[in-house]
Amino acid sequence: MGKYYKIIALFLVIIGSQQLIGQKLNIEVLTTGTKTSLRGLSVVNDNVLWVSGSQGKVGRSTNGGKNWKWMTVPGFEKAEFRDIEAFGPNSAIIMASGDSAYILKTTDGGDSWRIVYQNFTKGMFLDAMDFDTPQHGMVVGDPINNRFFIAETKDFGETWTELNLNHAGAVADSGEAFYAASGTNIRLFPGGNFYLASGGKTSRLITRNTVTNLPLVQNTPASGAYSVAVYKKRPTSKKSYIIVVGGDYTRDTVSTQNCVYSFNNGKTWNTPKKPPFGFKSCVEFLTDEDVITCGTSGVDMSYDTGRSWFNISRQSFNVCRGAKFGGAVFLAGNNGTIAKLVWASKMSK
Repeated sequence: MGKYYKIIALFLVIIGSQQLIGQKLNIEVLTTGTKTSLRGLSVVNDNVLWVSGSQGKVGRSTNGGKNWKWMTVPGFEKAEFRDIEAFGPNSAIIMASGDSAYILKTTDGGDSWRIVYQNFTKGMFLDAMDFDTPQHGMVVGDPINNRFFIAETKDFGETWTELNLNHAGAVADSGEAFYAASGTNIRLFPGGNFYLASGGKTSRLITRNTVTNLPLVQNTPASGAYSVAVYKKRPTSKKSYIIVVGGDYTRDTVSTQNCVYSFNNGKTWNTPKKPPFGFKSCVEFLTDEDVITCGTSGVDMSYDTGRSWFNISRQSFNVCRGAKFGGAVFLAGNNGTIAKLVWASKMSK
């Protein structure tokens, strides 16, 4: 993902020590103190990024996080905006999680918002959304009558149509659901391919045509998969590197069965020889080898496609995302905290 992380990969080759490179990275806090728990984060490029969270709050920066425009969406002052998808400095879509489902859109930098979808069905709770193009996106929610809720848009989020999967993955096991933790338990790719990671009493990876069990800690209401990251050398490639993270939110310092990876599109799963530290709610590929993950237990990096991990910070974050166009990586968490992944040497200047 850009020259920034190619430098990291080259440095690894030169020094031959992943532990040393882990010490060279740091977390630079850009802003904190706003009364909101941030779980939605969308990074358009190195300058433009949006965040969303509790108390109806949405934030936008157009200069790489140096300055922020904070807004409370009128009529949604108590809403939990658990995910956001941004397309530029003026256009973004937010998803409200709660007893009623709402999706809203702005095209004027957040000055005004329109409701583009609402659903008052009993038990409705939206968890995450993803877009593979500005036109095409999907949103997922907890089961309704034992079937996962999935809806799709093909017109820039203006209208949404519910989808009905016809295989076993469409039917939720007892106690199985998605977590609205970071907006990353769904990954969408061109051609209609998607990956969904579930948790609870059962933890599974669900695609349009398949479903596989995940060897993560599970069988409790706060355990299982919280986030999935997928790397394809080509967007339509059938070969995928997949990493799933999670754990038990109520035991966030426990590293047992909190991460698995697959190099054959989920046919078989492997456990890292050195797992990330503790519970993790988000994971993101930066290159085909460099991966970042975060959670209430801190931030970890892998430089070998998830085989081993190195903790670089114990600071709590809910979500980490790389720029769609560029090399910047940002993180967001509680108390309106937003940070950036940087070189430690840069921090000391």
